[in-house]
Amino acid sequence: MAACADDSSSPLSDVFQQAVDHVATIAPQLSADQLLYLYARYKQVNVGRCNTAKPGFFDFQGKQKWDAWNSLGGMAQDQAMTEYVDGVRKADPTWEPREGGDSKKTSFMGPVVSTMSFEEEYISDKNKTVFDWCKEGNAKQMARLLSNGDVDINQQDTEGLSLLHWACDRGHEDVVRELLQHKANINIQDEDGQTPLHYAATCEFLSIVQLLLDSSADPSIPDSEGSLPLDSTDSKQIKELLTQWTAKSNT
Repeated sequence: MAACADDSSSPLSDVFQQAVDHVATIAPQLSADQLLYLYARYKQVNVGRCNTAKPGFFDFQGKQKWDAWNSLGGMAQDQAMTEYVDGVRKADPTWEPREGGDSKKTSFMGPVVSTMSFEEEYISDKNKTVFDWCKEGNAKQMARLLSNGDVDINQQDTEGLSLLHWACDRGHEDVVRELLQHKANINIQDEDGQTPLHYAATCEFLSIVQLLLDSSADPSIPDSEGSLPLDSTDSKQIKELLTQWTAKSNT
C-alpha cells in the first residue's frame, strides 16, 4: 500500500511543504539533476516506493524520472522529506522556512513534477490511427482493427517502428499477443536494425521477452551496431533467458 503523506501537521511536514512551495518559484533556475533529485523525493513522500512500470524506450525523460524515483527503494517518508528540504537549501542557500508555517498546499503532482512533465498530445478517438491505439495499449480496439483486415500489420512509422515495436516498447502484452495472432513479422527491424525483442529486452518486460521467444523470435539478430537483444538489457533474468535461447538457436 502506498505510503501517502499524512495530512496532519508536523514540524517536518510543514517545512517540507514550504520547500515544495519555494521550488515553484525557483524551478526555472534549477538544473535537470536538481529537479530529478527533488522529483524523486517528492514522489517518495506522496506515493512511497516506486509503483509504476519502467517507461518505454523512447520516453527518455520519463525513464530518467523513473530511475531517480526507483533508486530510492523503500526510503522512509521522513527521510525523503528531510532530503528534499536539504536539497532545496543547497539549491538556494538564502531560503529559510518560516516558523509556524502557513504554507499553502500545492497540487498532488507538485511544481517539480509539472516542471519536468511530458505528456503526449491529446488525440480524440475519431482521429486516432492504429499506431495511436497501439501505443495506448487498447487491445480490444486493436483486435477489431486487425480483424477488419484493412490494416497493414507490418507498416512502419516515420521512425521506422512497426506496431509490434511500439507494443513491446510500451509493455502492452495483450496488444503484442493480438499482433502475433494476426501474423505480425516478429523479427521486423527498425531503421537501426532493432527487432521487437530488442525493445522488450531494453525496457525490461520479462513476460513479453518470454512471449516473443516462445513465438519464435530470433535472439541472434544484431542491430546495425552489432548489438544483440542480450546486450541491451541490465535485467539479470532477461539476460539469463536470452542466453539460454541464444545457445539453443546456435545448436
